[in-house]
Amino acid sequence: MSIIFKGGRLTSTRRNVIRFTSSLKSDKRLLKSVIKINEAHIIMMMEQRLVEYSTGVKLLQALSETESEIKLGSDVEDIHVWLEEEVINRTGSEIGGNLHIGKSRNDQVSTAIRMELRENLINLMVSLVKFQEVLIRLAGKHAKTIIPGYTHLQPAQPVSFAHYLLSYVDLLERSLQRLEEAYQRVNLCPMGAGALATSSFPLDRKRVADLLGFSGVLENSIDAVGSRDFILETMADLTILAIDISRLVEDLIIWGSAEFGIINFPDNFSSTSSIMPQKKNPEVLEVIRARVSYVLGSFVTAASIMKALPDAYNLDFQEITPQLWESLANVNSSLGMLSKFVSHLKVNKVSFNGFRSFSTSTELANMLVRKYGIPFRTAHKIVGSLVKTLIANKLTLQDATPELLQKIASDFSASLSHISAEDIRNFIDPLKFVETHNLTGGPSPVEVKRMLKVRRRWIVLSKSRLSEKKSKLDEAGDTLRHVIKSCSTLDSKASEKLKSLKGKLGEGFEVI
Repeated sequence: MSIIFKGGRLTSTRRNVIRFTSSLKSDKRLLKSVIKINEAHIIMMMEQRLVEYSTGVKLLQALSETESEIKLGSDVEDIHVWLEEEVINRTGSEIGGNLHIGKSRNDQVSTAIRMELRENLINLMVSLVKFQEVLIRLAGKHAKTIIPGYTHLQPAQPVSFAHYLLSYVDLLERSLQRLEEAYQRVNLCPMGAGALATSSFPLDRKRVADLLGFSGVLENSIDAVGSRDFILETMADLTILAIDISRLVEDLIIWGSAEFGIINFPDNFSSTSSIMPQKKNPEVLEVIRARVSYVLGSFVTAASIMKALPDAYNLDFQEITPQLWESLANVNSSLGMLSKFVSHLKVNKVSFNGFRSFSTSTELANMLVRKYGIPFRTAHKIVGSLVKTLIANKLTLQDATPELLQKIASDFSASLSHISAEDIRNFIDPLKFVETHNLTGGPSPVEVKRMLKVRRRWIVLSKSRLSEKKSKLDEAGDTLRHVIKSCSTLDSKASEKLKSLKGKLGEGFEVI
C-alpha cells in the first residue's frame, strides 16, 4: 500500500492485489499531463491563497525535479499516487501533503486522459489529411484512366481511377469532421469536480482549465468524473475510419490480383513466396486489414465495460483507456503505411476491356431511349437480351451489329430500322461513357478536375484548423511554464503579483 494511505481507513493491502489492480503500465504515457495538472492546480491554489506562497514554490520545484528524474516503481496503484509519493519524498509531508488539496484522482485522471487524447487526435487528423493529399495527388494523374466500377463485385459501369480515389477522399473528409467534432468535446476540463461533488475549498476551475489549454469547464461534477463518453465517441469515430480503411485495402488487394490486373503493387511494399517464385504478395495491405480489425474489437470491449457501470467513478474505467490508446496507434500507423503504399502505386492503364465486361450496356439502352423513343424498361430488356446472345456465342459488345439489335428489338415489338453501326460504337465506348457522365459528382474528366480543385482547398483549410488547435495547446504550455518560472523569481509578497500573471487566457471561455 502507498505510504500516503497507510494509517488511515485500511491497515494494508496485499502487494499482489496492488499489482493486479495497478494501471501504472498504461499510465506512464499520462505522466507529463499529470505533472502539468498538478502545476496548474498549485498555481491556482497559490492565487486563491489556499497554500502559502513558499509552499507552492517548493511543490512546483519538486514536480520539476520529478519530471527530470523518472523512476517508476511497480508497487503503486497508478501514476497519480506515484507522483504524490515522489513529491512528499522530496519535500516532506508538511509540504508535499498539501499537493492533493481540493482534488481527487477521479477528476485528475479524466483530465489527464483528455490532455493526452487531444494531442493524439491532432496527430491522427494530421495523418488523415496527409493520406487525403496522397489520394488527391494520385487522382490528379488519372482523370482519364478508365477502370471498371463494380457492384456486387461484378463489372457495372466504367469510371475513372481518379473518380474512385476521390470517393475515399470524401469518405475520409467525413471521418475528419467527426474527429474534429469529438475534439471539441474532449477539450473540456473536469478539474475541480473532485471525487464527484467538487470541493468546499474556493477553487478556481476556470483558471486551471485556462492554464491547461482547455476551451471550457465540464460543469456538472458527477458527469465530469463519471463519464467516458468522450472515449466511446472517439473510439466509435476510429471504428468508422478503420472500416473505411479496411474496405479500401480490400479493393487494392483484389485489384492487384492477376484476375483483375487493375493495379501493380510496389515491389518495396510486397513480398514473395518461399516456394513459388512468381508470387508478389501484398502483405502490407493484409496486415493493415488485420490491424484495423482490432479497433472494432476495442470499441466493443469499451462499450461492454461502460454499459454495466453505475454512475460516477468506477475503477473499471482504467480498463477502457488502454483500448483507446491501442486503437489510436493502430489507425495512425495504418494510415501512415497506407499513405506510403498508395503513393508508389501503379495503375495498368490498358487493363480494362469494357467491351468484354459489357459495362457500357446501360448507355446503349439510354441511347435507344433518347434517339429512338423506346421506353427505358423495354430498352433494358432489348440490351439485356443482346448481351445474353453475345455471351452465348462467345462474343463481346464490340461484335454487336445493327442487324442483330434490330432482330432482338422486334421480339419486343420495337422498331430499330434506322439504327447504325456508328450509333452502337459511339455509345459503347468506355471513355465516351465516362466523358458523358458529367453530372455533379460524376466520373467525367471535367467534373473530376472540378472536384480535385475543391478538395485541394479542403486540404488547405484542414491544415489551417489543425495548426490552430496545435498552436493553442502550445500557447497554453508556454503560459504555464512562464507562470511557473515567474513564481521562482517573485518575493514573499507574491500572491498579489501572481494574480496579475493570469493574462487574457479566459477570452472566449465557456462552461459546459
